[in-house]
Amino acid sequence: MSDVTQLVEARLITALGEPDARAAVTFVGTDRIEVLRFRADGNVVRYVTLGMSDHPMTDPTAAVADQLRGPRAELVLTMRSGAPGPASAVLDEVLRPLAVLAASPQVEGVVVAPGASLDLGGPLWPGAPFTSVLVGEPGGLVQDLELIEPMEPVRFLPLLPMTGNEAAWKRVHGAGALQDRWLRHGTDLRDPARSGVPLV
Repeated sequence: MSDVTQLVEARLITALGEPDARAAVTFVGTDRIEVLRFRADGNVVRYVTLGMSDHPMTDPTAAVADQLRGPRAELVLTMRSGAPGPASAVLDEVLRPLAVLAASPQVEGVVVAPGASLDLGGPLWPGAPFTSVLVGEPGGLVQDLELIEPMEPVRFLPLLPMTGNEAAWKRVHGAGALQDRWLRHGTDLRDPARSGVPLV
């Protein structure tokens, strides 16, 4: 475990408590990505990646990858466990999709940033109505983790599951418009069985 990963895990434990489960996936040509599960008050469960921030994300058009400078992030998925979904089943059902997204900067040169859509290539978990996620703004649940300069802070980015129709609508109208529609309709983004927001 690298120094950055240790600092990230310590920040997560300070903010969310001790994880009650963890698992790891290793992809060819990448470092290991872990997914930690944290149970909050009530029936809220959070899944957080660990290891994505070990390397800075690099613009795929850059001639040389900077090993120190560049944005760093981990991904946070929050769901309610009262309905059928990831928290009422095994961690493995969301482990691999989240690990794939966390590994995408290393594998595909993707820079994950607020407002971006990440396509999962399939359901977020078996039977899920969500096939992509919207990357939300950091700084709410877990505060940014400052690192020694010139390294940029680690940002903890919430993932907001989108249905196929919501993802298509977002591509046309933008992330802000979709989030505004969710807000106006009182959409519970933590509901693993929610239907898509009305788009007309």
